[in-house]
Amino acid sequence: MTGQATASNASNPPAAIDSLISRRARSIDASGIRRVFDLGAKLKNPINLSIGQPDFPVPQPMKDAAIAAIGADRNGYTVTQGIPELHDAVWRHLARTIGWKGPSNDLGTIVTSGTSGALLLAFLAVLDPGDEVIAPDPYFVMYPQLGPVSGARVVTCDTYPDFRMTAERIEPLITDRTKMVLINSPSNPCGVVLTTGELREIVDLCERRGILLVSDEIYDEFTYSDALEEGRFPTPARLTENMLLVRGFGKTYGCTGWRLGYAAGPRTLIQEMAKLQQYTFVCAPSIAQHGVVPAFDVDIHAYVAAYQQRRDMVLDAFAGTAEVARPGGAFYAFVRPPASLGLTGSAFVERAIERNVLIIPGKVFSHRDTHFRLSYAVPDAMLADGLEILVDLMRA
Repeated sequence: MTGQATASNASNPPAAIDSLISRRARSIDASGIRRVFDLGAKLKNPINLSIGQPDFPVPQPMKDAAIAAIGADRNGYTVTQGIPELHDAVWRHLARTIGWKGPSNDLGTIVTSGTSGALLLAFLAVLDPGDEVIAPDPYFVMYPQLGPVSGARVVTCDTYPDFRMTAERIEPLITDRTKMVLINSPSNPCGVVLTTGELREIVDLCERRGILLVSDEIYDEFTYSDALEEGRFPTPARLTENMLLVRGFGKTYGCTGWRLGYAAGPRTLIQEMAKLQQYTFVCAPSIAQHGVVPAFDVDIHAYVAAYQQRRDMVLDAFAGTAEVARPGGAFYAFVRPPASLGLTGSAFVERAIERNVLIIPGKVFSHRDTHFRLSYAVPDAMLADGLEILVDLMRA
């Protein structure tokens, strides 16, 4: 029998792996980011203004909570929706900051593997093949790729030149297949913060047309003083509970590698997301869940103030030279080099890399190739050196 099996295998060799790859995987293009990182890998001690993660350490109370959980042998699976202690902390925070009270018959929460996990679960729970979701352009790199993964079509909303995703820009894109509108404020890659007035119009539009509003607020705590309203971050969640709120811990508390986020919204939707999580992620990382329980009691205002000063360094450096929409939060600037250079965003990035400065071409985040993204989540001295080189290139 062994000989027969071997002979059969010999006459039917395995198919080439390339021929087995799915259309889903082939439709996802990572070449833009890969090219930048390949170029950056050739640099020695680059001035790296490409990294989208904070440069400050995880707060000590969170480290202590994670270490204590490990020591207490809380290293196994948690329930799919997340540990009760974290849900309690999330609900206290939501009640205090946006007035949502739960859990209730109408509202629920789920702890996810990052905000990316929450977005993927939401797409899978809401969208069928052929359905449509409207998302901004420029966009977080994951947004368009969620289309092929879910089978839905991501329709991008052109927000140039001010990068504000407004109801006026969204409404012409709505069709009878539209089931979701996805907004991101403060935004990646632009740092733009929508006003309550703009958000109210989007909420009204979605409710009038029976569309689910999903608000990606991973940078909610990283909103600068000049973008706050009455001392608070503008969010559609203060205007309605008929939406999905997506938030996370990585950007706010410097623990991006912990991969932890949460979603809050209509209980029916949360239950469907939990069902999908059970058979995909199983649960969010257990140690990270215990680690972030004290997060909402940590004061990060000093970090946010420091990043606001860096934001001002960027705006001052490019004033009169390049076009920059004023970031109201996050830690990015989306910069358009002067038209007189006659360069695409990608071409300018290559010139910057030749000077040992690593930035990301705007086409990674957009259908246009006119800008580049700069992250100022770096020490002041490195940022100053990088800005000096970039401005010099623009004046060449």
